[in-house]
Amino acid sequence: IMKKFDLIIIGAGRASNLAAKAGKMGKKVAIIEKSKLGGTCPNRGCVPSKLLIGYAHVARSIKESDRHFIDSSINNIDIEKIFEETNKYISKIDPIYKKKFNENVEVFYGTGKFVSNNIISVNGEQLTAPKIVIATGTKAIKAPHPKAWTSDDIFPLEGEIPKSITIVGSGFIACELANFFSAVGIETKLLVRSQRILGNEDSDISAIFKEEFVKNVDILFDTSIDTIDYKDNQFNLELINKDNKKTKHSSQALLYATGRESNTNSLDLENTDIEVNDRGYIKRDKFFETKAKGVYVVGDASGENMLQHAAAQEVNHLGKILLEDEKEALKFKYIPHGVFTEPEIASVGITEQKAKELNIEYVTSITPWIASAKAMSTRLRYPRTKFIVNPNTYEILGCHLIGPESTTMMHQVLTVMHLDNDIRHLKEMLYIHPALSEALLPAAVDAVREIEKLSN
Repeated sequence: IMKKFDLIIIGAGRASNLAAKAGKMGKKVAIIEKSKLGGTCPNRGCVPSKLLIGYAHVARSIKESDRHFIDSSINNIDIEKIFEETNKYISKIDPIYKKKFNENVEVFYGTGKFVSNNIISVNGEQLTAPKIVIATGTKAIKAPHPKAWTSDDIFPLEGEIPKSITIVGSGFIACELANFFSAVGIETKLLVRSQRILGNEDSDISAIFKEEFVKNVDILFDTSIDTIDYKDNQFNLELINKDNKKTKHSSQALLYATGRESNTNSLDLENTDIEVNDRGYIKRDKFFETKAKGVYVVGDASGENMLQHAAAQEVNHLGKILLEDEKEALKFKYIPHGVFTEPEIASVGITEQKAKELNIEYVTSITPWIASAKAMSTRLRYPRTKFIVNPNTYEILGCHLIGPESTTMMHQVLTVMHLDNDIRHLKEMLYIHPALSEALLPAAVDAVREIEKLSN
């Protein structure tokens, strides 16, 4: 028997909100989820990893207190308790999400597969609806050894907590996790294939980051794993560097954070008119519609704006299109992101390497934070603000911050960019003296000065 719905949603991450909204409006909704409601972000991604950052931050502050002429030591870090608290949080996600749904929403736990453009099979049942939304996100690239972890396997951490870990990767997930594990006293080694770490950030920022990060985290650059031997709960690794020199290294846990990939291969899209690109992500038009009429894709499954806050906004807008007759396409003005490590990074707009690649006219300034007494009180020398500005319009093309609370400070820049993107607003506004955000004032002054140098 075919079950008929008004709307079918595959993937219960951010798209859960759409299911809840449609259900409240009296629509009959089926939502299909192969693991837990809430998806990657609250269950095994951004949220639990940020909860861990809090513990890392306190541990680091104590370890580095001599910078403030305070001699301190840590008596004990109860790692079991840290993970127990994090696991406790994760265990509540699924039921919390379920509570959002009224009686019009039916949850199917299983893998949804397309039988045709508008028929989905799940757990041996067939469902159909005039509107279908694919919101399957991404998955971590599979680890090359069955006992090795990816970032999708850490949370909830069941069983014994490792005393040592080797992490492979150079992006933000690798850096955030390496920062946590090493801060709480788990012996950590990070293996980076090249000399570059956080290669997607602006190169000035990633250079500062590298210089600071190696002070806290044990990193081997130009190194990868040649062979893996697992026995007696231990990974015995043979590492190889760019000169083909081999060394041995052992750890209890091995984690691959080498990126994420499309989740769409489980959907049997070959039974539909839906097209994917060469990376396996689903193609869509500006209204999120795929090549199959009435089938939409939002979030990471499209491979476009791979960030939770972007997915949330896409889902919200798709809700307006499907339920409120919205005629306008969603345009993201700016998509900011943060890297929650020590040092912390925030970034929006283009990097300088991108500006060069696009061959556009720009000026740039990079300014230390020392003008702010609050920034001075951290006793850190490295914090910087980098602006990339259009010299003809004063428009901020990119802003990159490295330093404590960067992700918080960035919102001031974002507000200006969002309302009326002109860096002179940041130069002319009144700041609370001597707040951390005041470090943006000299940065804006420097950027404007660079523009004026050009015109004189």
